[in-house]
Amino acid sequence: MKPSLAPGIRHRHTFVVPSSKTVPALYPESAEFVAMPEVFATGYLVGFLEWACILAVNPHLDWPREQTVGTHIDVSHEAATPPGLEVTAEVELVEVDGRRLVFAVEAHDGVERISRGRHERFIIDKARFDDKMGRKAGQ
Repeated sequence: MKPSLAPGIRHRHTFVVPSSKTVPALYPESAEFVAMPEVFATGYLVGFLEWACILAVNPHLDWPREQTVGTHIDVSHEAATPPGLEVTAEVELVEVDGRRLVFAVEAHDGVERISRGRHERFIIDKARFDDKMGRKAGQ
């Protein structure tokens, strides 16, 4: 971690929603998902918010040795977004507690707010994390 990693860091990230990020594409193995409306899937929305948080803090880490992983998400999904619209995430780092990072997050689709809430991430050492996951996979 660099000394610059502190509450108040903000980041805005935009993304045009493709058909590949809609509910039917989330689990194409599921007939139930495939039959649902073609709108930005909540699962992809969560990933989009995480992406914005990662981009916000990476300049303040020893990237790529240090990375962050999501540990908690508490967000709304307030409105549906069809493919083709641009979504914008605005995130702010509001708390740094050792290696635990807490963000306020919000997203908009150019028409209305689609999400808001909180997200927590944890700073990891990539090599140690990969080693631990390798041992876990081998059990």
